[in-house]
Amino acid sequence: MANKNCLVKNLEAVETLGSTSTICSDKTGTLTQNRMTVSHLWYDNKVVKCDTTETQELGKNRGRGSAFDALTRIAILCNRAEFKPRQQDVTILKRECTGGDASEIALLKFTEMTVSDIADVRTKWTKIAEIPFSSSYKYQISVHHSDMNEYLLVMKGAPEKIIEICSTILLNDKEVIFEDRIRNDVNRALEKLCSYGERVLGFCDYRLSSFQFPKGFGSYTDEINVPLKGFRFVGLISMIDPPRAAVPNAVAKCRSAGIKVVMVTGDHPVTAKTIAKSVGIISRGSETIEDISKRLKIPIEQVNSKNAKAAVVHGNKLMEMDEDQLAEIIKNHSEIVFARTSPQQKLMIVEGFQRQGQIVAVTGDGVNDSLALKKADIGVAMGIAGTHVSKLTADLILLDDNFASIVVGVEEGRLIFDNLKKTIAYTLTSDIPEITPFLAYILLGLPLPLGTVTILCIDLGTDMLPAISLAYEEAESDIMKRAPRDPIRDRLVNELLIQQIGMIQASAGFFTYFWIMAENGFWPMDLFFLRIQWDSRAYNSLPDSYGQEWTYHDRKILEYTCQTAFFVSIVIVQWADLIISKTRRNSIVQQGMSNWMLNFGLVFETVLAWFIFYSPGLDKGLKMYGLRISWWFCALPFSILIFVYDELRRYLIRKYPGGVVERETYF
Repeated sequence: MANKNCLVKNLEAVETLGSTSTICSDKTGTLTQNRMTVSHLWYDNKVVKCDTTETQELGKNRGRGSAFDALTRIAILCNRAEFKPRQQDVTILKRECTGGDASEIALLKFTEMTVSDIADVRTKWTKIAEIPFSSSYKYQISVHHSDMNEYLLVMKGAPEKIIEICSTILLNDKEVIFEDRIRNDVNRALEKLCSYGERVLGFCDYRLSSFQFPKGFGSYTDEINVPLKGFRFVGLISMIDPPRAAVPNAVAKCRSAGIKVVMVTGDHPVTAKTIAKSVGIISRGSETIEDISKRLKIPIEQVNSKNAKAAVVHGNKLMEMDEDQLAEIIKNHSEIVFARTSPQQKLMIVEGFQRQGQIVAVTGDGVNDSLALKKADIGVAMGIAGTHVSKLTADLILLDDNFASIVVGVEEGRLIFDNLKKTIAYTLTSDIPEITPFLAYILLGLPLPLGTVTILCIDLGTDMLPAISLAYEEAESDIMKRAPRDPIRDRLVNELLIQQIGMIQASAGFFTYFWIMAENGFWPMDLFFLRIQWDSRAYNSLPDSYGQEWTYHDRKILEYTCQTAFFVSIVIVQWADLIISKTRRNSIVQQGMSNWMLNFGLVFETVLAWFIFYSPGLDKGLKMYGLRISWWFCALPFSILIFVYDELRRYLIRKYPGGVVERETYF
């Protein structure tokens, strides 16, 4: 698993991962590349497209006017990212940074390309106080002091929050009232930028009075006594974060595997919806309630929510929902995106799916995500962007922060559990031919058909390597096309199938046993209830079916020879059992014989059996005797029967899915 970028902290998490039915995934860094580049600006009531190529020239994206200057100043000051030292010879877009998230690094590089030297701006405006970004209030504030004894409060964050607290706007070098008409223009621009699938941030500032905030005011703190209204709106900056190339394939694989992929993000609903469509979380042709309302030109209230396959749920609406309303959304919509959510709401979402009986995997990278990671059936932390707390809480760590690695983990979890089932099924089938001889010995009075030593030779000798070899079996072609395993109703193995295969194996053993006994004069019907005389040392002239008398010593040699033959018959039918255990649904022809460990196991158990029988001296130690070559073939028809029977069973399962054969014999 670690080789596939999935670091498993708890071994039981592998089994849980294989039975996952819902994955609640972050967007940024998990579904997308987390390599943001400034793509568009909005200021002075216009959208400006930026050059996003790696070869862009210095200053090429530079705009004109006081609004652009104010916008870039806020992007520089309200930013924790910094360039690492000694990178003057490295192109700006390839420079390494410290501090800040992917958005702030993108803003840092963009402003360095346009303003040329951000260090001068930061030197002129010294940061004296700061409120870091939080997903609960969705904005970041910093207070700066200039050499001219001016205080400037700058803010960036979710555009809705920024627009809400602004009363004026900088337009065409003038500060004007932020009236409804202009707000509508900004909101239209916001929706347009979000429809590109870009993350959009709003920017505003506020001049502080030197009388209210004297020199030396503030420090780095989470609580600053500054106004949170009356700001001046400056503009919007949108950043493109392309989806990871492997994600659409991974989402499609999840869909075919019956796994619901849900996006949980803090981004704008329109951005989230666009990205969800691009990666396949919302499939082509699926409509939300808003889409239906727009298409039919009717109010949203008149749309039947059950007619919408997809749903985009805003965090504000989610906050107002009770458990039943959330359950209704989960039940009625197969494609769901939760936008503008907080970590607390992520926990609420996880609990909602779990109440529906879903096995939920959830991704998280922050300290606040630890509650959701702990509550989920399997918590998945990010190995690169994740905090130490999230990694400690999670059951699985993605070493490359890639959603596709979760799907690889799900497939690997299913494969491990599949192979565990196959190993158990193979091992348990030989228990019946090992137990029935003792039952026949006790209840029917037969001379013991199989000894304890021979049973140990099966369990600790011939069966050991073949059972282990099934762990190396490759995944079946339909492993990611099956519905997730139901941990309550689905059984580890199928008792009926084990009994059927086991009884065929036992029949092979008894057939060989009776065949050799008959060849030596004891017909089957004469063996019943013969145990007492057979095992008694006082009977040295026990007659067989033809009247020939057998001494105790000769009888025991015949008994040990029959036990050896019974052992051989189990080995031979276990050939077929091992081969049919390779696959649960597909034909052996489809699965192939590419597992060389298993092929070696077939040869190994045969050679080991041959060695035990024919090695000098083992007849005294293990009570096993050499057999005629013809006696090796007594069980071969039963081995062929097992193979043909199971091929037919799997064929009926494939032809009639959900039918009586699958219900009764599928494991």
